[in-house]
Amino acid sequence: MLETLSLASHGPVIPVIVIQRLEDAVPLAEALVAGGVKVLEVTLRTPVALQAMEAMARVPGAIVGAGTLRTPQDVTNARNAGCQFGVSPGYTDALAAACKAEGLPLLPGVSTASEVMQANAAGFGFLKLFPAVAVGGVNLLKALAGPFPDVAFCPTGGISLETAPQFLKLPNVKVCGGSWLTPQDAVDAKDWARITRLAAEAAALRG
Repeated sequence: MLETLSLASHGPVIPVIVIQRLEDAVPLAEALVAGGVKVLEVTLRTPVALQAMEAMARVPGAIVGAGTLRTPQDVTNARNAGCQFGVSPGYTDALAAACKAEGLPLLPGVSTASEVMQANAAGFGFLKLFPAVAVGGVNLLKALAGPFPDVAFCPTGGISLETAPQFLKLPNVKVCGGSWLTPQDAVDAKDWARITRLAAEAAALRG
């Protein structure tokens, strides 16, 4: 079984990071780690994403994963960049097989009960609910707890500092993902102190 539940042991929030400029990668990672956030999901949404992952993976204390994995080639690229885990917006058997072949733990995305069953049947017990707020948020997670008492979730998408505690207090939520830790205006201004403060606030969250 590919299992990523140990990621939740490092803190209640995993930042979802979009890197536009390679020069921002290392100072951003350092700022997050300084604030107590070690697990970093870097999305494959920009041309410099893989280079950013490679640079961030060398930052002491950082546990870097690749987000937005969609194809087996994405998995290979992420592993070659030094990523320690992968996150996908949805689930496919081909993606799961590629991660198994590469030895890359996967946090697969789901948004319906059928997708939970498919991923669970493939051996995944820790799933990303995405896009969390859009597909039902807290109410959906409460509903899924009944038929899937053995499945844990990382809701991601539309969650904020203010709403994160509502998710984190649910028994089947171990950690949540959020983009609010790395606001683009702070990155553009190279205001790393602000990002460290946001990270510290997130690291202190409890349900």
